[in-house]
Amino acid sequence: MAHLKSPSSEATRTRGRPRQFDIEVALGKAARVFRERGYHASSIADLTQAMELASGSVYKAFRDKRSVFVAAFDHEARVRAERFRRIMAATTSGRDRIRVALIFSAEASYGAEGRRGCLIVGTVAGLSTFDADIAKRATAALHRSETLMADLIRQGQADGSIHAGIESEVTARLMLCVLQGMRVIGKTGRTRAEMLAVANAAMKFLD
Repeated sequence: MAHLKSPSSEATRTRGRPRQFDIEVALGKAARVFRERGYHASSIADLTQAMELASGSVYKAFRDKRSVFVAAFDHEARVRAERFRRIMAATTSGRDRIRVALIFSAEASYGAEGRRGCLIVGTVAGLSTFDADIAKRATAALHRSETLMADLIRQGQADGSIHAGIESEVTARLMLCVLQGMRVIGKTGRTRAEMLAVANAAMKFLD
């Protein structure tokens, strides 16, 4: 995979030389292609067109399509985690933070955005059987989500917003299934109301 430099480190090493392209923007566009088409149906031509780069520029930054995918996967995970941290910062109780997580997923699971799908879901379905390194990335991403749900449930039990008798580990796994399941169903063209109804129904498991 290409060695990707942060804006600050690149500026330090290449001061005075303009960057050829914004790697973060390009990876965001590549991630969208992979989300919409899946790995196998995405060609280098699709990626270069979406990233608005010449094929030579792509190959200078990345060895091959797989390298683009790995970088795009990691980029997507970072971006989504940062968005989630920002919206969660506005809440305090464990219960409210779980609601935020469910609504966050519901909002990404309808209309045009929903039909694009989830890169993690697509990776698990299409690549994890054939590529151990990519499977490890997808598994780690899902594990982080499940761990976060368990932590939030325990936080809610500590602050009194979630019933103390709920099994945190099992319920966290259930919430993970709901979160990822919404992204799968969203590929079929559901409405916002339908997805928000699922999020509201899932909250009842915390009562």
